[in-house]
Amino acid sequence: MATSSASQTLRTSSFRNPSLSLSSKLPLSSVFNVSVGPRRRDAKRLVLVVSAGLDAKPTVLVAEKLGEAGLDLLKDFANVDCSYNLSPEELCTKISLCDALIVRSGTKVSREVFESSGGRLKVVGRAGVGIDNVDLAAATEHGCLVVNAPTANTVAAAEHGIALLAAMARNVAQADASVKDGKWQRNKYVGVSLVGKTLAVMGFGKVGSEVARRAKGLGMHVIAHDPYAPADRARAIGVDLVSFDEAISTADFISLHMPLTPSTSKILNDETFAKMKKGVRIVNVARGGVIDEDALVKALDAGIVAQAALDVFMVEPPAKDSKLVLHEKVTATPHLGASTMEAQEGVAIEIAEAVVGALRGELAATAVNAPMVPAEVLTELKPYVELAEKLGRLAVQLVAGGSGVKTVKVTYASARAPDDLDTRLLRAMITKGLIEPISSVFVNLVNADFTAKQRGLRISEERIILDGSPESPLDLIEVQIANVESKFASAISDTGEIKVAGRVKDGIPHLTKVGSFEVDVSLEGSIILCRQVDQPGMIGKVGSILGEENVNVSFMSVGRIAPRKQAVMAIGVDDQPSKSSLKRIGEIPAIEEFVFLKL
Repeated sequence: MATSSASQTLRTSSFRNPSLSLSSKLPLSSVFNVSVGPRRRDAKRLVLVVSAGLDAKPTVLVAEKLGEAGLDLLKDFANVDCSYNLSPEELCTKISLCDALIVRSGTKVSREVFESSGGRLKVVGRAGVGIDNVDLAAATEHGCLVVNAPTANTVAAAEHGIALLAAMARNVAQADASVKDGKWQRNKYVGVSLVGKTLAVMGFGKVGSEVARRAKGLGMHVIAHDPYAPADRARAIGVDLVSFDEAISTADFISLHMPLTPSTSKILNDETFAKMKKGVRIVNVARGGVIDEDALVKALDAGIVAQAALDVFMVEPPAKDSKLVLHEKVTATPHLGASTMEAQEGVAIEIAEAVVGALRGELAATAVNAPMVPAEVLTELKPYVELAEKLGRLAVQLVAGGSGVKTVKVTYASARAPDDLDTRLLRAMITKGLIEPISSVFVNLVNADFTAKQRGLRISEERIILDGSPESPLDLIEVQIANVESKFASAISDTGEIKVAGRVKDGIPHLTKVGSFEVDVSLEGSIILCRQVDQPGMIGKVGSILGEENVNVSFMSVGRIAPRKQAVMAIGVDDQPSKSSLKRIGEIPAIEEFVFLKL
């Protein structure tokens, strides 16, 4: 990679084959390649070709127990190494041989793990919802996608929350232990009813909303706090969204369903317990770290909190002499939220599918450290994703060697409102196209913005709102590179920038503009651009030279200023012509300049 350490700008003096290994640190044959395969006009989706030699299947390390159905899916695609209870040192040693890692909540995937991978680790799969045991910043910097399984254990976790709620209210665990100890203490274990009580659901995501539905069925009044939850979704199931302080101060029961983040760490503490109604009861099936455990013990002893039912703890397993676990007013379970047969199987399948899909180069709807793009949006954007990357590749290959690429402007023309078009995915793919052909860095949706910033590449975006039907997400994408020289002068627009633009036609990306010249060529294979004097026979002359070498021409388009004046001919070819053939094309008298661009 020829990059100036002083200016941190991209240099175009060294081009490489854009058909890259997903592991930028390894030779192509060491793991596998993902490339865009030939695409027919009637194809319904982008075809990704995974090529591998003998013994070159990707390796997936499964560091915690996973259901057989998920393992079977993995084994159909990859070499699977099931190694449980690894120490941090053992994990760091193994990870350099792995393309993917699957964990549950018990394995810490630290920065050291990503650094030890040597760039080979491409996917971390979290079999469950929470990802606080994965260093997301380190994953992003190393271009590693983190995916989770957010839906399969939703019902199981909600059911366990309700089970703990009811068991706590009726002292089920304590009464059971008492009976087994030979006692019959009916008066000691008088409980409280749930009907008519107020339940505050703290975190109104998938699990929280399912808990709310079930609590409503038990006759409880349900309120919720979640700064990101839409009010209409809460109202649809009869739940009022309230402030944090209102929720904790008015609730008879509090059920926690928030992720563990810096802002939620120990969010229930001495100060917040003091604001609660005396005799409140707390359920936690989310993350242990959201409660200050020492503060909870004090609140239990003081009678502020009447009871607590906990499935999660700050340290798991907790110490044998934990005051919280041993407290007579606490019901404890060993992180069983997702532990049903159905949920375990579902989580295993969901995470296996996500990891295999990511290894195949497919866009992941459950990506955690990349834009969260719904599956239906991914499907709709696929041809535009391909168009965006190829426009980036074309634009940067037009830059003359030695020019530093610093400023890029991307324009999107669409009939959709700005809120209906999320361009993060498209911007990431343009960044990928701009950087990969001129560096050794592998860029993906995860690390695109980080990589651009690291190299001093500034990408601005502009939207043009069109009149008409918004059925199609985009009408046009245009990429401009400013303040550079071009190896193909005709690519410079009237305003002085290298400019390329394209559209999707019948699901196929097309190049429609180079500089100020209108063209129309399918972005398949590679492209030869020629500036020529517009005269009869030019297409035949170029086609004959390519035909002699058995290079198939897929498309040919000519854009001209006026008849018999200058024109730009864009030729799509399936194969790379030899240097001698390209030289012969350049020697045709009417051709003033030409360039070969590899997609």
